[in-house]
Amino acid sequence: MTFSLNNVNTKLAHAKMILLRIFLAISFITLLLFIFVTFYNGNCTIKALSRNNRKKSDNSAALLLRQYDSLCVEEGNVAYSLQRVEEPDSTNSSAVTDSGAANTTMSPDRLGTQLTLVAPGDKHNFTALPQWKFDDIYRLDPQFKPSECMVSLRNSSNPVYKEKFIPNIQLFLQSDHVNMSEWNRLYHFNNPFGYMGFNYTAIKTAVDTIPKLASTQLLQVPTRAKDGCIRCAVVATCGILNGSRLGKEIDSSDYVFRVNAAIIAGHEEDVGKRTSVYVHTAHSLIQSLMLHKKRGFKQIPTDKDIKYGLIPEGLRDYNFLESLMKNRKIPSGAYRGRTPRNYYSGHFKESSYYILHPDFLRYVRNRFLWGKQLKTKRWWLVRPTNGAFTLLLAMHTCDIVRVYGFSTADYRKYPNYYYDTKHTKLVFFANHDYRLEMKTWKEFHDDKFIWMYLGKSDI
Repeated sequence: MTFSLNNVNTKLAHAKMILLRIFLAISFITLLLFIFVTFYNGNCTIKALSRNNRKKSDNSAALLLRQYDSLCVEEGNVAYSLQRVEEPDSTNSSAVTDSGAANTTMSPDRLGTQLTLVAPGDKHNFTALPQWKFDDIYRLDPQFKPSECMVSLRNSSNPVYKEKFIPNIQLFLQSDHVNMSEWNRLYHFNNPFGYMGFNYTAIKTAVDTIPKLASTQLLQVPTRAKDGCIRCAVVATCGILNGSRLGKEIDSSDYVFRVNAAIIAGHEEDVGKRTSVYVHTAHSLIQSLMLHKKRGFKQIPTDKDIKYGLIPEGLRDYNFLESLMKNRKIPSGAYRGRTPRNYYSGHFKESSYYILHPDFLRYVRNRFLWGKQLKTKRWWLVRPTNGAFTLLLAMHTCDIVRVYGFSTADYRKYPNYYYDTKHTKLVFFANHDYRLEMKTWKEFHDDKFIWMYLGKSDI
């Protein structure tokens, strides 16, 4: 009997020990769960606070990416005129689609209302051109009217055209195009393709001075054009025009585009004398007049009804623009003390002055002139030439485009400029990819998007 009681007591003690171990294990697991939940919630709280209290000194790419999670466009303002790029399907060769109504998603992120500005960014923090999910999203022109010209390049059925061209892209910047939501979108891109590193107030103050355009259609169909076609000549300054005797042909176009140091006096036989649209930056305008004064370039073209196009490549262009519209001297920064209106020799008209939209400039680079230099640490220096922007502007404005004075593969045969009195070498500046542009224009010519003068053998 004693043996039986001792055996029972031993078993009870063993059972108690097992229960104690189970209790301790449960307690330990509970403690671990408590610690994990506490740490996780605290970590989330820290992340949430960091999103709301980011300091201006944080300029990293990760910051910009996180902040774009909440980036949106004001409802009923911009979203209707934005477009997104989707994978082309088998029934549509075009790679772009209209985004439609307000608050439409810009793939893959949602767009809504952004009330605060993104923190300052610095292009030097990126070792190559940063890639964003919304790189290929552009503002569309709500006033766009399709061309009635049956042979218009803008009505081309060419698959290459359908894939790359956006006929109704917003060409020109207007006063209501800078608000917080648009700023936050465009702040991800360096100048002239956006506002990275710029000050919101400075840019908005300048853009607010732009008068509302009566029409975003730069050129009207001439009354004599029974076929409804707008025929344009785009004239650059390369030496291939030296001795070409194409002046009369150029002047026979409905409209003539010129760019940079458009020296005409003494060269009319080769380059014509008419100018309908003159495209420039503040720098190219001022420097061309200074550097080429001895060659006779004492003023920019001032033809009757001429239209001027400004490429806003940097902060100095926005300073120039603001002072131009306010008819005053530039108060600070580059070209301080200069009076912009003086450079137009009394021919400046607000209604005939157009500022190219950063979206259009970025579209030109992204779709047509994507160079290998964009993968280097000096990516932010690289952009298409003024001539490239001018040519693509004409291709989105005119129906039939003929191109003169652009460099070709055999550029070594010609002087640098058509107004050079002796043979000079073509200068390749580091911020442009000249060979890529030559290749692209030749492809446009071969695809019959444009006609391009390729030298005397091409006449």
